[in-house]
Amino acid sequence: MLIRLLRTHLSPYRKPIAWLVLLQFLQTCATLYLPTLNADIIDKGVVNGDTGYILTYGALMIGISLAQVVCNIGAVYYGARTASALGRDVRAAVFDRVQSFSAREVGHFGAPSLITRTTNDVQQVQMLVLMTFTLMVSAPIMCVGGIVLALGLDVPLSAVLVAVVPVLGISVFLIVRRLRPLFRTMQERLDTVNRVLREQITGNRVIRAFVRDGYEQERFGKANGGLTAMAMGTGNLLALMFPIVMTVVNLSSIAVVWFGAHRIDSGGMQIGDLTAFLAYLMQIVMSVMMATFMFMMVPRAEVCAERIQEVLDTESSVVPPVAPVRELRRHGHLEIRGAGFRYPGAEEPVLRSIDLVARPGEVTAVIGSTGSGKSTLLGLVPRLFDATDGQVLVDGEDVAALEPRLLAKTVSLVPQKPYLFAGTVATNLRYGNPDATDDELWHALEVAQAKGFVERLENGLDSPIAQGGTNVSGGQRQRLAIARTLVQRPEIYLFDDSFSALDYATDAALRAALAHETSEATVVIVAQRVATIRDADRIVVLDEGRVVGTGRHHELMADNETYREIVLSQLTEAEAA
Repeated sequence: MLIRLLRTHLSPYRKPIAWLVLLQFLQTCATLYLPTLNADIIDKGVVNGDTGYILTYGALMIGISLAQVVCNIGAVYYGARTASALGRDVRAAVFDRVQSFSAREVGHFGAPSLITRTTNDVQQVQMLVLMTFTLMVSAPIMCVGGIVLALGLDVPLSAVLVAVVPVLGISVFLIVRRLRPLFRTMQERLDTVNRVLREQITGNRVIRAFVRDGYEQERFGKANGGLTAMAMGTGNLLALMFPIVMTVVNLSSIAVVWFGAHRIDSGGMQIGDLTAFLAYLMQIVMSVMMATFMFMMVPRAEVCAERIQEVLDTESSVVPPVAPVRELRRHGHLEIRGAGFRYPGAEEPVLRSIDLVARPGEVTAVIGSTGSGKSTLLGLVPRLFDATDGQVLVDGEDVAALEPRLLAKTVSLVPQKPYLFAGTVATNLRYGNPDATDDELWHALEVAQAKGFVERLENGLDSPIAQGGTNVSGGQRQRLAIARTLVQRPEIYLFDDSFSALDYATDAALRAALAHETSEATVVIVAQRVATIRDADRIVVLDEGRVVGTGRHHELMADNETYREIVLSQLTEAEAA
């Protein structure tokens, strides 16, 4: 998965990668050449007392060192830019894919896991690429070049290398093989910590209301402790790696000095060659250590790449049409024919054979007990889900065939739990219509019964709104969400229990203002309050995912027992009449 992810997202950067490899090759060649020059200075300059030779080759060494530094800076520059671009592209790809998901796919992964995959997982892959470009590219060149040059200096002494390199390789392999499953568990436990923390921040009021601080601290401590324990386990394995490498390095250095001294004593080797051989040994070992450092990162990056690719490979159940319809008659006629919906793997469908017609200029209400499928039914229209049976038609066209922007412009949903984005009142209201004027915003606020409290804010339309709208009340959030929909001016308005946080007086005033504002549009209201929908032109009664009654209030009170039970649970017989 890691190779596949990198091949896909690094292919646009072949040119900078080629420059990087070239610069790394040049700077590594310079690094390898310096010990040979040093050996020549010792054997031909220092031993013979030739100062001119020392100065000449010393100046050459300085020039090569400067070239090495320049090449290294260039390689790091290209490596950092390419790794950062990779991280940007992968994050964008994950974000775009998540944006295409329906509620089903988002629920499958979970918001905390998607956040971790988009941030931490991408960062792990990006860091691996950066380390590869800055360290790993030069490591094999240095290792092979060091071995070749060491063999050129003294073949018998090079027998030490035959023992050192396999020992290092086997040691690193055994540790890395155990790291991979540990890193997968570590990322999953990071997901758990994110989920628990998100729940505790979001549900802070509930926690305090039930005085469950101690329980939540214990729950977070358990999740945090699990992550810490796994991090300690991987850390202990990683801690073994460097001592093993350094032990091998030191023992090999001792062996080289020991056998090299005998070679010098027998006249088979010069002092400068021994010095150069030690330098090449260190370069070989350093290249192995760099590779070791990379191998420590590879298992975690591989796990992260699998998690990222899992998101990228997941196709949305709401598929954009191949040949989309780009124009409608724009009347706002909504019809649902025999629609059903079943979650994957569920024993029973949520909706069964739903038939519903909502016409322009009329208010259609949907009511039913909790869990009867009201919100799911409304979600089929803007394609939050796709019906598994039947059709959902807007102006005679199946919503699955409509161009997504056209559908979004035609249908607007005010969800049961409205969400406001961090920004200002104005930026939130203009979310569906960026070109709306201030006068249009104030008009929408007036209809939504939100003008009064916005005027009382210090900066009016420019007053700040916190993420999620946490700095305004629940009723104010609902009214701002309704105003946002009014600014968009769609042909079909869907209100999913969008008046539940309003008092009765505000509810009545808002419905009266909406009736005038949406007189030519199609309005579908899902509500729990009978008072909100009793004057609707058509009331659809749902029970266990089926339509069990359709009509006006007085008709359903007379001949529909399910509707009658709902009404009498809220109103007296006299009030209902």
